[in-house]
Amino acid sequence: MKKPSAPRERRKSPRLTIDLPLEYRLSHAPRPHGGIAVNASEVGLLIRSIRDVPVGTKLNVAILFPKGFELANFKLLAEIIWKDEHWEENWQGYRYGVKIIKIFEDDRLKLKQLLSGQFHLEEVLFNP
Repeated sequence: MKKPSAPRERRKSPRLTIDLPLEYRLSHAPRPHGGIAVNASEVGLLIRSIRDVPVGTKLNVAILFPKGFELANFKLLAEIIWKDEHWEENWQGYRYGVKIIKIFEDDRLKLKQLLSGQFHLEEVLFNP
């Protein structure tokens, strides 16, 4: 009798849990909106937000992360590929799967460094 195998990862780029604040702008909205990047890869993100945004919408996204004693960010253009309503005990809103459409090379490098663990919150707290 064969043992059941573990489900295969279908993604070409594995995702890393990051839990970082982000700001996004819709092309037709004058003000930015906030959210949380839950996980990321080099090709996409899972984000949470309380705002209901349609699938297919393009977002200008800036993700904030600690770098030394400062906050740094990287920016990208993304498109919402899927969404679902998400209800937890302490949070209600939407989850969005977004595909990165455009990212400048400097920002791509920051994203790669973040995904490889080169930026750590512990560095901010324990290494002055």
